[in-house]
Amino acid sequence: MGATCADKEIYFEKLKELLNKYPSIFLVNVDNVGSNQMHQIRVALRGKGVVLMGKNTMVRRALRSILSEYPQFERLLPHVKGNIGFVFTSSDLKDVRDLITANKVAAPARAGALAPKDVTVPAGNTGMEPGKTSFFQALGIPAKIARGTIEIVSDVKVVVAGTRVGPSEATLLNMLNISPFTYGMSVVQIFDNGNAFAPGVLDVDEQELIDRFMSGIKTIAALSLALKYLTRVSVSHSLVNAYKNFLSVPSNIYVGI
Repeated sequence: MGATCADKEIYFEKLKELLNKYPSIFLVNVDNVGSNQMHQIRVALRGKGVVLMGKNTMVRRALRSILSEYPQFERLLPHVKGNIGFVFTSSDLKDVRDLITANKVAAPARAGALAPKDVTVPAGNTGMEPGKTSFFQALGIPAKIARGTIEIVSDVKVVVAGTRVGPSEATLLNMLNISPFTYGMSVVQIFDNGNAFAPGVLDVDEQELIDRFMSGIKTIAALSLALKYLTRVSVSHSLVNAYKNFLSVPSNIYVGI
């Protein structure tokens, strides 16, 4: 059953209130995040962030309803797709990002699920009875019988990141009690004081920013000197070079003068 008009009105007002109150927004993906895990994330964010979920159609409608007053939030619309939610905050972005992504739950491989990473079955004794050897052979996994149980001879990659998990691979991983994936909230985009950027920006430390800035200044200074075009960053170099040229003039010239 869809949301009633009253529910939509409450949601619109809640969204508008949060947009007014908090300067920063995390757009988060909640694929495979269960209700209990969501509750744990809300508890972890208590006092530092507010989670708001909603159907995409309702979220887009709510955002469009306030664009005349807050046109900057139009940048959020392209990212409202899939299982998306909002985390509103006025705290340090890196701290909140870490709280959002810290809550991970191990999950077994399910047939048909999209693998977020490669999965490798390690070499070693499986503890499984010899009768299941044919199962390993069918998957192309080198195995032998050792001490009455099946032993995998070498590590084998059975699932490739970005592909669907096959039913045989899922069965094998479950038989080996391997839960290869972890699920939790992931940050898709960050909106901070009118600026939208990817979450990777938060991993750029201050020293890297300083180094890049200094590299840019050096490049501009070098170009300015080569073109003999005076700029603020090259003037000190021009003065030093002029002074060096002055000192390099033979002293007998001054005597003749």
